[in-house]
Amino acid sequence: MSEALLAQQTQAAPQPSANAAIALQGVEKAFGRIKVIHGVDLEIEKGERHAIIGPNGAGKSTLFHLITGKYSKSKGNVFVNGEDVTHMRPFEISRMGLSRSFQITNIFANMSVFENVRCGLLWARGYGYSFWRLLGFEKALNDEAAQIVYDIGLEARMHTPAGVLSYAEQRALEIGITIAGDNDVIMLDEPTAGMSSSETTQIVGLIERVTEGKTLVMVEHDMSVVFNLADRISVLVYGEIIACDTPEKVRESRAVQEAYLGAALEEEH
Repeated sequence: MSEALLAQQTQAAPQPSANAAIALQGVEKAFGRIKVIHGVDLEIEKGERHAIIGPNGAGKSTLFHLITGKYSKSKGNVFVNGEDVTHMRPFEISRMGLSRSFQITNIFANMSVFENVRCGLLWARGYGYSFWRLLGFEKALNDEAAQIVYDIGLEARMHTPAGVLSYAEQRALEIGITIAGDNDVIMLDEPTAGMSSSETTQIVGLIERVTEGKTLVMVEHDMSVVFNLADRISVLVYGEIIACDTPEKVRESRAVQEAYLGAALEEEH
């Protein structure tokens, strides 16, 4: 596709509402001949906590990657804070105010908790990981990194190698790295996956604290987490959003129950 055509498509995209932190307009994704996301339209307001749920294979992670720029869109547009990021790369989208975590823990195992967070700060500021040693004595940076470590409750593990942390502690550290850029849109992919009930409770409390006043978008399979955290829920089934509403209305939706939620709630009990 030519740059001229891309420019025309960008110009043709209508602007989302002024209060939209994230907006998707007719977003589609196909891998070869297989279409996995079908014309998704969605606006997530600034300051909203929004969950994306759905059965396995529904396209949740694909949609997550389309928003964050890991996957290119086959069709449609994505906006972050009013800016069209459809053709931007992940690091460029991050500069527009969006930070993301990964479903698989993404940390430097041989570095300490403090050093991992400091790397996150350097990356967010555009230095890249390779310069962290050069700025090791910069007080403002170190103070900010230390504060984030306190915020995520790992101050007792400040100088512990990340590789020896428990799974829940590693997830908490990754959330700390995600928020290090101080972006106002935070995207979390399965933040409680593989956790015990007590670990899940701790992580949910952490997410509530560190996303206060920010926009949170999360893909999550644990319905108790979803209904406790989310202001609104989008239900994705076979690449289409079949419902987008408050937790109460989504829970009551017959279409959602038939497609997904009834079975998911039964698994919780």
